[in-house]
Amino acid sequence: MTCDSVLKAIPLYFYGELSPAEEESVEQHLHECAACARQMEQQRALAAGLDRRRAEVPTMLLEDCRADLMAAIQGGAGAAETPAASPWKLFLHALEHSFSNWTRYRQPVGAVALLAIAFFAGRFTQTQPGLSSASLATPSEPAFSTVRSIQPDTAGGVQIALDETRRRVVSGRMDDQNIQRLLLTAAREDNPAVRVESVDLLKSHSDSSAVRDALLNAVAHDPNDGVRLKAVEGLKPLAADPDVRKVLAQVLLADNNSAVRMQVVDLLVEHRDDAIVGVLQNLMQKENNSYVRLKSEKALKEMNASIGTF
Repeated sequence: MTCDSVLKAIPLYFYGELSPAEEESVEQHLHECAACARQMEQQRALAAGLDRRRAEVPTMLLEDCRADLMAAIQGGAGAAETPAASPWKLFLHALEHSFSNWTRYRQPVGAVALLAIAFFAGRFTQTQPGLSSASLATPSEPAFSTVRSIQPDTAGGVQIALDETRRRVVSGRMDDQNIQRLLLTAAREDNPAVRVESVDLLKSHSDSSAVRDALLNAVAHDPNDGVRLKAVEGLKPLAADPDVRKVLAQVLLADNNSAVRMQVVDLLVEHRDDAIVGVLQNLMQKENNSYVRLKSEKALKEMNASIGTF
């Protein structure tokens, strides 16, 4: 896939709207392209920001809704010749009466109304004959639900469309491709603890190109120090690889964690070349950690190179 097509597909990928084949193509591209991976992180940050937003609901709103609903149910019966209104219609009438003058609370009231509708609809589906509850989650299958739409019918019933997210446990060996794919996805999760665990497991399989790219992306871009340290450990078997050394040299000059820089120095000096001399000399001009300076100075002396650049 091209960067253009991946950028268009990222929102669909994030919300699970792509086919398995398309998901795999996007993931493969994200493992190989740092720019698109950053766009994916921005998508995650945006979603997290939206999740943190909360509507401010008046304290007594729910109590007022209940009082108005009870008043409507108790006094809402029509004359003998008029068919009695269904509980559903009484409920809607009460909501309309309660909210008619509350235009300034339109958004929070709508949110509470949806919750109330879902509650009463759940009660009706349990007590009214002819309504199927086969699609509802059983206690043994925990699910997180979001109501998307509600459609009442003329018989007093209701149809609720909802999205359900179910949690399941997947187990397998590290050589299982599906397990590796899930771990690669976990290495980009928002939760740093999940990223640390996934990178810690992936580091023993750095011979895979996808894992190598994930480790390089983590050591260069992950904001968590623990994740970057685990990634450096995983790159030890690849310390002679030119592409790996190029990324490590950039990390050495840019990373703000002295422990990461010390580990990177150790990796780079294991396979000495002319390029590393210049990197270490540049580091010495700006390094303020005494341990990192000592390591770099020792390596330069062993390579018969001066400490400073001229």
